[in-house]
Amino acid sequence: MSADHPPGLDLDRLRGLLDSERPGLVHGPLTGRLIEGGRSNLTYAVTDGTSKWVVRRPPLGHVLATAHDMKREHRVISALHPTAVPVPRPILLCEDEQVLGSPFYVMDFVEGTPYRTAEQLAPLGPERTRGAVLGLVDTLVELHAVDPAEVGLADFGRPEGFLDRQLRRWGKQLDASRNRELAGIDELHAALGRELPNSPTATVVHGDYRLDNVLIGEDDRINAILDWEMSTLGDPLTDLGLLVMYSIPLGTPDSPVSTTAMAAGHPEPAELIERYAARSGRDVSAVAWYTAFAWFKLAVILEGIHYRYTLGQTVGAGFDRIGDLVPVFIEHGLTTLQEG
Repeated sequence: MSADHPPGLDLDRLRGLLDSERPGLVHGPLTGRLIEGGRSNLTYAVTDGTSKWVVRRPPLGHVLATAHDMKREHRVISALHPTAVPVPRPILLCEDEQVLGSPFYVMDFVEGTPYRTAEQLAPLGPERTRGAVLGLVDTLVELHAVDPAEVGLADFGRPEGFLDRQLRRWGKQLDASRNRELAGIDELHAALGRELPNSPTATVVHGDYRLDNVLIGEDDRINAILDWEMSTLGDPLTDLGLLVMYSIPLGTPDSPVSTTAMAAGHPEPAELIERYAARSGRDVSAVAWYTAFAWFKLAVILEGIHYRYTLGQTVGAGFDRIGDLVPVFIEHGLTTLQEG
């Protein structure tokens, strides 16, 4: 396949579908390219030379349909687009696998930068970096202020017992990739189970909310929140806990896990928590639990990657160092709980 015809994207079939379903949208031959950086689902930029769109589809040869549910992603951005939450304009959902070989959806292309590392933020300088990260909090407050029922998302998840289910789910994930002794991880899992907080009223949660899952525009405002594949109805403070976790320096130089926490001007976690509390009106007194849970969840994800690496199932560089990071995440989780 040429660069203009990347694997998994049949541009002729896509053009035919768009012409029949959205006549007048496309004005010339389509070209497309794979956008690098997505962790699971495939994302392509497509253009007719004038307008640009994005196509999202599951990985080639995927097996877990529930983990790559295009209909859910399309549904949540369609519901949120009329609200104050910045998401791309949805164009089309296609569940006919004859077109691209799997379900997919099309949305508008949004300009902006997903900042993945402190080095990428450096050219912004401290003041603009600070503004961008505080904007991340403000936009999260906007998301959590949306009434799910008002936007047609009342049945988008099962909020009752959400935290308990999450904890059990990630415990099972850990068991599925156990092939070495990990000091402290069972202790962390058990402690989280003992101290389960009472969840506030359920909201739409993003599930993976951080700086490199949003597009920052030239005015340093958030133009769009991306990657809704883990979104559901649940406890909004899980999003806050993850955001706080990503705002804490790992203390390990040359880490293969991207973090922007060391960027000059990046606000301290306490300021992010206080800003969220003030603007949302929510009680954040249990935020240490949610942050510790985020450390646990990431430790499990990283252990899964390390496990695949030991089986020779990873492609690319940096995977040899992932295993060394897992104990760092476990230690952060235990410390966070104890101090909280």
